[in-house]
Amino acid sequence: MSRKLMMERLKQITFKNRIIAIFLISSLIPFICLGFISFYTINSILGNKVEAALQNNLNQELIVLENTLNNINHVSQQLAFGGGTNKLLEELVHETESYNQIQLRNNIKAELNIISFSNPNVGLIMYYYPEVGTYDFENFRLRSEFLPDQLPLMAKYSEIIYFGPHKSYNGSMNQYVFSAMRKVNLPDQDVYLYIETGRNALETLFAPENRKSDSRRLLILDNDGRIVFSENEGAFPVSSMFPGHSSAATASSGTYEAFYWNKATSNQGWSIVSLIPKNELNQERNSWLLQMALIFVVFIFVAVIIAWLLWKMVYNPLDKFNKEIKTLIQTNTNYTGLTKIPEFDYLLYQIRDMKTKIWDLYGEIERKEKRRADLEVEKLLYQINPHFLMNTLDTVHWLAVFSGHEKIDKLVLSLNKLLSYNLGKMGEATTIDKEIQALKEYLQLQQIRYDFQFDVDIEVDESTMGLSIPRFILQPLVENALYHGVSDEGYIHVDIKLNQELEITIQDNGSGMTQAEIDALMLDESKESQKVGMGIGMRYVKRILQANYGERARLEIKSEVGKGTIVTLRIPVTGGEQAL
Repeated sequence: MSRKLMMERLKQITFKNRIIAIFLISSLIPFICLGFISFYTINSILGNKVEAALQNNLNQELIVLENTLNNINHVSQQLAFGGGTNKLLEELVHETESYNQIQLRNNIKAELNIISFSNPNVGLIMYYYPEVGTYDFENFRLRSEFLPDQLPLMAKYSEIIYFGPHKSYNGSMNQYVFSAMRKVNLPDQDVYLYIETGRNALETLFAPENRKSDSRRLLILDNDGRIVFSENEGAFPVSSMFPGHSSAATASSGTYEAFYWNKATSNQGWSIVSLIPKNELNQERNSWLLQMALIFVVFIFVAVIIAWLLWKMVYNPLDKFNKEIKTLIQTNTNYTGLTKIPEFDYLLYQIRDMKTKIWDLYGEIERKEKRRADLEVEKLLYQINPHFLMNTLDTVHWLAVFSGHEKIDKLVLSLNKLLSYNLGKMGEATTIDKEIQALKEYLQLQQIRYDFQFDVDIEVDESTMGLSIPRFILQPLVENALYHGVSDEGYIHVDIKLNQELEITIQDNGSGMTQAEIDALMLDESKESQKVGMGIGMRYVKRILQANYGERARLEIKSEVGKGTIVTLRIPVTGGEQAL
């Protein structure tokens, strides 16, 4: 994504989302950093603590196991190389008398029992004859046939063989034991001493699985790293090599599949390995992570709530500012209350003060525009009336030369009436009735002045006679029709009626105008519109309507070349505009 596109997308993020994002980022970054540091520290502490504890426990168990094996080794040395028992065995071989043989056998068993009872860590003791596969002098009843070749070999030395944990041959106990076999020092006899650990010697290490208080399991490895005993046959079967033994030979801990393992190696080279499921070892760390996750969710929730409250604290004043600005040009009334936040209230007061000043300026501009419009109307009146007066006086001059005095008297009388009406007080309103009378005086003068005949038809609704309209509004429109539309046999129709609004129509059958000429006349852009009697008169009508009615009054012109022109005025009428 380009930098420009990214900046464009950032610009589209709303103010609300920006506030929430900034607040969350500023709040969460320290929390996340603290969480990572805490997690790393706790993980390190837990890891070192747990691993050290497991290794210490395993070392203690290794010491216990070594002491137990050393004990049976010591006992086996006493029996294999001692003088008492060996001497009795030699005599028994050479004795032929049955009674003496029985006495010797009883003495041997008594000797073995003394050793067994004096040492509780020693269990089953007996002599084994490998040549014939028999055993003798056992101090406990055997549970099954004795098969030493099937015992799990843990370590083998020149003088003694150690067997890994296996079910005891002692018929009176059902426990795992360690055992050893040592050749007895007898001349001309191939005899081995078999000895097992006692009943309670290793019960804490190799208790039955249904009595295990935890999920820890043990392995015993021989000198080559082969598993000779396993409490987890599924993952670590007996007779298989311990996983990663080559790399783990010097390592005291590691992981394999779902387990953590710790190993302790004896002085003889065999090893004991403890297995702990990862999920159990990580239980404390996972509990801490769960707590941190819950705290994080709560923290996020609280942060979002605070960000939302912060947004509302900013949004409410902005909303009030928005309403104030929207009503800035509509009304001078203050619709919104204060925000109860000093800084925003100060800005709100400033906006309202600005609003008051703007409305004062509006009023001043309207007054100035009204005065300017009145001046424009007055100026137009002075432009129109002197022109009309000069033309009329010129007509009087020529009539005096070529005509009799009666027409001159009639002309001057009509002229005086018209001038008296048109030169009334500036901006003074009049009625439809008076405006029609002035229009008739004007038409009478024009009929005397022009050398062609034209008809004028004035049709006025009686209900409109008393309505108030601006002074001098009909004559300029009729004058336009005379100057620019009517010739011989011309016709002008003036129609005034009331239909929700006052509608004044001046229609002629003159030469008409094109749409471009109409547009130019309405916009005061045509040079032709500046001709006396057309542009000036039309501008006057437009200005006087604007000054009195604003946008409520309309002036429309429809014309077709060769067929004439229709000028329509639509003026609003209210009850207060009825002339008294």
